[in-house]
Amino acid sequence: MNAAQPSRPSGAPPGVPPGEDAAPRARQAVTALYQAHALGLIRLAVVMLGDRAAAEDVVQEAFCGLYRRWNQLSDTDKALSYVRSSVINGCRSALRKRRLPRGLRWEPAGESPESAVLISEEHQEVLAAMRRLPVRQREAVVLRFYLDLGEEEIAASMRVTRGTVKSTTSRALAALGKMLGEQA
Repeated sequence: MNAAQPSRPSGAPPGVPPGEDAAPRARQAVTALYQAHALGLIRLAVVMLGDRAAAEDVVQEAFCGLYRRWNQLSDTDKALSYVRSSVINGCRSALRKRRLPRGLRWEPAGESPESAVLISEEHQEVLAAMRRLPVRQREAVVLRFYLDLGEEEIAASMRVTRGTVKSTTSRALAALGKMLGEQA
C-alpha cells in the first residue's frame, strides 16, 4: 500500500472515502432502484408464484437483502441483476415450501373482483398454463417475454449458460403451445 493513500476501514466499499459512512449512499441507491424496478419485479414474482401477497414479500426480502449487502457488492452497477436473481431464488424457495403430497395442488387465495375483471379469460388461461410449466421453464419464459431480457441477462439471472436458456425457453414454448392448443 502506498503511504500517500489513506487506509480504508475494513469492509468499506470502493468509492467511499475513508471515514465516511456508506449507509446513506446505500439507502439512496437501494431506494432509487426500488422506485424504478419494484413494480416490474413484483409482476415477475406474481407470474412465478400466482399470489400477489407472496410476490410482494419475495421482492421486499430481495431489496432488504440488497441493502444489507450493499457494501459487499463488487460492482454496484450490477445491483439490479443481483436483485432480480434474489427475486427468482425467493420464488423458487416459496414454491419449494408450497410442495404438497402427490395429487394435491396448492391454489392461491381467491382473486378480488377487481382483479378478475382486469384480467381477461384468455390471459388467465395463459397464466394457468404458465403455472403448470416446470419452474426453470417458467423462469425462462417470464424473463424473456415478460421482462424482455436478452439471453445473456437471463443466463446471469438464472445462473445458467446461454445454451441452457435457449433450450429451456424452446421447451417451455413448445409445452405452452401444446397446453393452450388443447384448450382451443
